[in-house]
Amino acid sequence: MGNFQIKVQPKKYDAVIIGSGAGGGMAAYVLANAGLKVCLIEAGPNFNPAVDSKQLQNPWESPRRGASTKYRPFGDFDGCYWGWEIDGEPYTNAKGSDWEWWRARMVGGRTNHWGRISLRFGPKDFKHKSVDGLGDDWPIGYDEVKPEDDKIDKLLGVFGTNEGLVDDPDGIFLPPPKPRLHELFIKKAATNIGIPVIPSRLSILTKKINDTRGECFYCAQCGRSCKIFADFSSSSALVLPALATGNVDLVVNAMAREVLTNRDGLATGVSYVNKEDMQEYQVMGRTVILGASACESARLLLNSKSPRHPNGLSNSSNVIGHYLHDSTGADMGGIIPELFDRKRYNEDGVGGMHVYTPWWLDNKKLDFPRGYHIEYGGGFGMPLYGFQWGIENLNGTYKVKGKQKEAGGYGASLKEDYRYFFGSHVGMAGRGETVARYDNYCEIDPTVVDVYGIPVLRFHTKYSDYEIKQAKHMKETFSEILHSMGAVITWGGDDGPENNYGLHAPGNIIHEAGTVRMGNDPKSSPLNKWAQAHECKNLFNVDGGMFVSQGDKNITWTILALSMRTSEYIVDQLKKNNI
Repeated sequence: MGNFQIKVQPKKYDAVIIGSGAGGGMAAYVLANAGLKVCLIEAGPNFNPAVDSKQLQNPWESPRRGASTKYRPFGDFDGCYWGWEIDGEPYTNAKGSDWEWWRARMVGGRTNHWGRISLRFGPKDFKHKSVDGLGDDWPIGYDEVKPEDDKIDKLLGVFGTNEGLVDDPDGIFLPPPKPRLHELFIKKAATNIGIPVIPSRLSILTKKINDTRGECFYCAQCGRSCKIFADFSSSSALVLPALATGNVDLVVNAMAREVLTNRDGLATGVSYVNKEDMQEYQVMGRTVILGASACESARLLLNSKSPRHPNGLSNSSNVIGHYLHDSTGADMGGIIPELFDRKRYNEDGVGGMHVYTPWWLDNKKLDFPRGYHIEYGGGFGMPLYGFQWGIENLNGTYKVKGKQKEAGGYGASLKEDYRYFFGSHVGMAGRGETVARYDNYCEIDPTVVDVYGIPVLRFHTKYSDYEIKQAKHMKETFSEILHSMGAVITWGGDDGPENNYGLHAPGNIIHEAGTVRMGNDPKSSPLNKWAQAHECKNLFNVDGGMFVSQGDKNITWTILALSMRTSEYIVDQLKKNNI
């Protein structure tokens, strides 16, 4: 340690941005195109899908035969680096808490790991307290976000159809792909029992929108990242264009330690550890923008203590880290005997669902306050190692080409069985809204640091009866749809009150939000309606941390819209010398 010296970069930027995912990438894009000088700090390595994607490799080329690792939890060819566990970067859970924290370490962040389900928040999503009396209203409404929603629809591209649904607002959509056979079964069965099924809204280009991104050719490998940039990721659609302006310096493999402040309590820059030489560096800027993820941004603020901010930066309210919430999740699946021994054909499609179910019921008539949407899967996907787990539960139960076989088997007979059942599977996943509560939170663990010497987070989270009852309703709905289409439930059907109806652990759905929330009152919120810190006017947050509540939707599209809105405000304020 005798040679330790903090290295201060001589260049001063208009903005220092931490994190290159949806929020940070959008901020870099907007500011760079406005002519501002930006330093973009990313904790992982560079990633360019055109070069680094494993999109078109065959499954059998996987060196681990598709097995997961900590570095790639979804297999060797998945587009995302790291996940729930990262070597040298622990986190802890308090007794009774079981938060599962997904962290991507690469340019583009978690936009390299998502289903590209791109749903706008609706009017109710911003004003839930006014609707059901729970939680808090946002300091902004849908009308204030809609202009940015429209802009990102055009900028990034999303397919879908306008349905005139109030709380699932219409957008500016590309043509959606046609439903595949299993999706036609789902639509018919669900519609017959009063459950709507409409075209999905995914950020995948079914038509070209510019000269830098290609049109989807239906390889269905979006999870591996797209070499022609037909699906949205921050790396391809935001960071690379931002770099092309010449106004962005990208610093990779840089683990942010804290936000630096001066005697007046204003942000002056960021301190980070270079993972390659393990030295500490400082980069200075007129503004600091946090886009590191809801929990990581909370961690940074709580670790950024000073005489003016003894409780953590902009945390006199003691709210930072609190109101942590994730989408709820529960799943079920089965097989459709009518689809046994299907005719073989090339089932074109994107790497995701072509149809989904938005929330369709009135919560006032139910025993839980917030809704969920349903995501669907199945069909002729590329066979992977280990596909159709549980074949012994099928070939010992159902006749194969008119013959009853024993369960299990090997060789030609087993191959015949796999082919016979292939394409008959269908799955359903509910993704719903948790009520944000103060007593679900993350804090700095007083005794644990990561390999870089930075104190880590400790989580305190648990579900309420609201979420458990919601999961129960999900399961009942899935069962009803599956039986309506003549399917046999093969997994997820045995969950009950003993395991909260199969409700995934908090954090597992990877929609973390709420730790650095917006609000009008500095006593109960760190940020104002522009995602600007009440107590540090040149500090901003552009990730899921700013969310007051989540809605029954995936949060990425709203992160993008709010980041654009905040970034446009920053440009305006910098030009006026207000910050």
